[in-house]
Amino acid sequence: MENRRFILICVLGVILYFMYNSWQQDYAQPEIARTSTSASDFEAIDRPEADADSELPRPAAPASRGSSDRAQMDEADSPSGRLIRVRTDVLDLEISTTGGDLRRVAFLKYPLDKGVIDKPVALIDDRAGRWFVVQSGVTSNQGVIASQRSEYRVEAFDYQLADGERLVVPLVHQAEDGSVVEKRYIFERGRYLVTLEQRVLNAGPARSVNPFIQLWRTDFDLGGEPPFIQSFKGVGIYEQKTGSDKYRFRKFSQDDLEDETVELPQRGGWLTMMQHYFMAAILPADDENLTWIAKPSKSRGYLGQYLGEGAELSSGAEQTFTQQLYIGPKLQNRLNEIKPGLELTVDYGILTPIAEPLFWFLDLFHDWTGNWGFSIILLTLLVKLVLYKLSEAQYRSMAKMRKFAPRIQDLKERYGDDRERMQKAMMDLYKKEGFNPLAGCWPLLVQFPVFIALYWVLLESVELRQADFMLWWNDLSAPDPYFVLPVLFGISMFLQQRLSGTAATMDPMQQRIMNVMPIMLTAFFAFFPVGLVLYWFISNVVGIAQQWVITRKLDREGAAK
Repeated sequence: MENRRFILICVLGVILYFMYNSWQQDYAQPEIARTSTSASDFEAIDRPEADADSELPRPAAPASRGSSDRAQMDEADSPSGRLIRVRTDVLDLEISTTGGDLRRVAFLKYPLDKGVIDKPVALIDDRAGRWFVVQSGVTSNQGVIASQRSEYRVEAFDYQLADGERLVVPLVHQAEDGSVVEKRYIFERGRYLVTLEQRVLNAGPARSVNPFIQLWRTDFDLGGEPPFIQSFKGVGIYEQKTGSDKYRFRKFSQDDLEDETVELPQRGGWLTMMQHYFMAAILPADDENLTWIAKPSKSRGYLGQYLGEGAELSSGAEQTFTQQLYIGPKLQNRLNEIKPGLELTVDYGILTPIAEPLFWFLDLFHDWTGNWGFSIILLTLLVKLVLYKLSEAQYRSMAKMRKFAPRIQDLKERYGDDRERMQKAMMDLYKKEGFNPLAGCWPLLVQFPVFIALYWVLLESVELRQADFMLWWNDLSAPDPYFVLPVLFGISMFLQQRLSGTAATMDPMQQRIMNVMPIMLTAFFAFFPVGLVLYWFISNVVGIAQQWVITRKLDREGAAK
């Protein structure tokens, strides 16, 4: 009976956990923001008061960073001008001649919907009411040299990455004083890493110049999200700890930024805006003195901004600033190679110490099998093997509970509604027989965090997004379209209950709850990702086999005695 109470508590905890996630997704306070990009919006946003919102202080820094005057980083969007189309083997981009902004970046290997290859996921996008753009330029203590409104000359409007080559897309802007800013976007085959070079030729008086980049977006969903998915969207900064060379990863939601603007002068680090499975990140040099800023926009959404280390330019001098942008999927095995700490954007929460080894084994099994579904099955077998001794204790406890069922029933009839005396009599029975009814709780206690950790692995791992298994299970991150696997899970749970034979130890109310539990969880699991239901179903099947073997073993031991 004690064991069953514990099971009910665990099941209730799982249900409440996912109900909370679902509630957050359906009823969280939505952002109220204008997302239209009509001409009237441009006129409203282009007002000077909107520009004042983007005025960023130059952080206190060593003298090499130049003047401490306030630098202007223009927040206002502007008509996108003509669009330059750039296509690599993994990216499909659009760059505006106005500002040289990245206005659209789609991922060719990640379709929005399974099998629809002509509709890739577009993280950077300014269409259909969406707003997520990457803007850059050069500012100085005497005004902006190149901003988001600057017009750039280009050599062509269509670029295609050839085999074995890197692709360079140049844009040139000439300021009113004759100064020239050349932007060069550099792409390489098979990479989501984009190099941005900004070369400044100063034709005006001596000045201090700084590069800037900003990610600016509103809150929107990419689409195709399965139920019960509530992933983080916001700004992440790899922040240098005060007085230390060590760093930590901090996340700021839009609500956080509404409460307080973040401004972090530091050396190195990086800034990212994250979406489920994907992200855009600004990656400067590790030894650069810079400032990270995250704040709400007065016109729409919120911003993540980089103000780079300055350079003193005399008249006729030039300087090239180089930064990198990562715009792509959160591929766990590659992020750390791109930038230290970038793997922290794959966030498993408080269960990271469990989730990371789970993904490591999943990835290892995938190398062997080439199939993420079979990898989950092998992972389940591994977990059951590790927990075998605990499972044996659980099933021994169940078998003894079944053995004592007639005696427990006799105690119920003897003491009737006198619960206190009945509980005392049962404890005396357990003590006399050397039986601990809570011995079967430990495997459940251990498996519960494993279950939740695997949920986060399936939620956060883009590697499993739209991953095939077999038959109609062609997306392990989405629910079973025909509900077959949840039904099989419910049947396996029902068989486990019957095999345990402990229903006789429960009162009628507990028996009714346990009888309806497989049906309730089957309905609940119908909305879970296939990969998660597969794990739990295989775990039940292995548990049934273990329970049958251990029960037969105990029967033989009893017969021998």
